Amino acid sequence: MNPEPSTAVIGGSGFYDLPGLTDLEELNVSTPFGAPSDALRVGRLGGRRVVFLARHGRAHSLLPGEVNARANIYALKQVGVTHVVSVSAVGSLREAIAPGDAVLPHQFIDRTEGRARSFFGQGVVAHIAFADPICMRLSRLMETAARSQPGNVHAGGTYVCIEGPQFSTRAESELWRSWGAAVVGMTNLPEARLAREAELCYATLALPSDYDCWRSSDEAVTAHEAFETLKRTVDKAKSIVAQALADIDPRQGCTCRTVLDAALVTPPAAFSPEARSRLAAIVARRLGAESV
Repeated sequence: MNPEPSTAVIGGSGFYDLPGLTDLEELNVSTPFGAPSDALRVGRLGGRRVVFLARHGRAHSLLPGEVNARANIYALKQVGVTHVVSVSAVGSLREAIAPGDAVLPHQFIDRTEGRARSFFGQGVVAHIAFADPICMRLSRLMETAARSQPGNVHAGGTYVCIEGPQFSTRAESELWRSWGAAVVGMTNLPEARLAREAELCYATLALPSDYDCWRSSDEAVTAHEAFETLKRTVDKAKSIVAQALADIDPRQGCTCRTVLDAALVTPPAAFSPEARSRLAAIVARRLGAESV
């Protein structure tokens, strides 16, 4: 039996739970790519099935580079997730984007190093289209929800994802600005790439906690200061997410859900038994189509 289509929330720094879930259960899911960051908390909100995952673990025990994004996305796919709402702490690279605002980026620049960024390889080749990395239908729903809450909302712009765990140097911060980036964070890649490979709709709510370090008049950001700001904004973020979840129909079709049709190069008939097992949740739709 196929699991009920669901929306997932991946909570970032400061966002370790999702209030209001009923019929709550915890699932400890194993994947071919290892264990996800934490148990999946599955419940219902407004009658719809919702899955919550704390990206860094509920005790915030994982560095950005230690997050097993492949296991996280694979686990969500296994339990029936079709849409992923990402919530992430970031630094602002623009004067107009103040700490406490809500940002819905539409683009990414990847400056991570050495993170596993694909489910494919080892005998199976796929090249997904990633020109537009955000599901715009989902991002617009999140924007509408954000605008229903007090405070400024910035839709669009580029999120530059750095390796961390150190914050940027001033020279790096100025470089990101010269590239036109709006915010800087450490977690949305390869997460967004993997969500696309898994044919999931994905969009991000970014929460600026500081101005990074490009403003010469400011002291450099510290983790303590960033988390203090996040404590003041996380309740608003949870309200935005709850409103968005009420508007997301996880059964609704989207082009995100068929990207492998134009991306998979290796014919499914040529998959080894090991590859079929390893990629079972990711390519199940394609394998089913090939058997018809």
